[in-house]
Amino acid sequence: MNTAQSPHIIIIGGGFGGLYAAQSLRHSGARITLIDRRNFHLFQPLLYQVATGGLSPANIAAPLRDILKRHRNTTVLMAEVTGIQAKERTISLNTGSTISYDYLIVAAGVSHNYFGNEKWARYAPGLKTIEDATEIRRRVLSAFETAELERDPNKQRDMMRFVVVGGGPTGVELAGALGEIAHQTLKNNFRAIDPASSEILLLEAGDRVLGNYSPKLSTKARESLLSLGVTVIESASVTDITDTQISYRHQDQDVILKTRCVLWAAGVLASPLSHILAKETGAILDRAGRIAVAPDLTVPGHESIYVVGDLTSIVQDGKPIPGVAQAAIQEGKYVA
Repeated sequence: MNTAQSPHIIIIGGGFGGLYAAQSLRHSGARITLIDRRNFHLFQPLLYQVATGGLSPANIAAPLRDILKRHRNTTVLMAEVTGIQAKERTISLNTGSTISYDYLIVAAGVSHNYFGNEKWARYAPGLKTIEDATEIRRRVLSAFETAELERDPNKQRDMMRFVVVGGGPTGVELAGALGEIAHQTLKNNFRAIDPASSEILLLEAGDRVLGNYSPKLSTKARESLLSLGVTVIESASVTDITDTQISYRHQDQDVILKTRCVLWAAGVLASPLSHILAKETGAILDRAGRIAVAPDLTVPGHESIYVVGDLTSIVQDGKPIPGVAQAAIQEGKYVA
């Protein structure tokens, strides 16, 4: 392969979309550069298993260099992209260097969205990274340990009340896993408390969980959660979170619950790169900062720039495509 004449494709992000694009381009004859802030690929769908103690972090993280070591046309760089110059077809890195490209695939992903209430982050961790998962696991297991030491039944009950905010895929999985922990995993592990008496609540602002899916699937999910001991409260909008309680509005009533463990799965916010790209290209962003792409996943008016994964805003059959791994994988393969 004549590398001097081969097109250079830069992929930003080593998640499902970026990784599958890189893998699909193995025999393309192009030079591939995959850039990520981390040097490993994270299997995000199983983060909730790490958060609830079912798996260790090593089970869901694999080094990008190891995954792609036989891809001789691919270079992996651990760096952060700080700028995109669409006219010049270059990107800037936090190392101070600039790299040119012929094609750019942006798969930078999303983070938590607290809808302007960033102070809640310290009391209600989200679930996007290994660090998030281990922090949630610490909080969940510490709640049971603290309750074991408490002799006041009312305080004990408050310590064993867990609230998950957000009824999307992550929230449903997390609440379900908490139900399994309380009723199965920790059974007979304590003497002063019964983990099965824990109160697990899932708050969803919409009128049903898994709102982006069919009503039939939402009903099935709700039934499964109930069977695991999870109380599902729909049309519940959170109004405040502190270190000892959560407040929400439900059916025109203001409700305050004492709790020491609130977990956030209510929304996503696009990577800051989406705003950089929008400023450079005039791309339209949705409310979460995701980029509205053309049917071929390009940024409108820029045939050399593609966006895949959670960073894309795509409406199909009148509904947005869910931000799940399967969609990102399909988009990464299609763009490649």
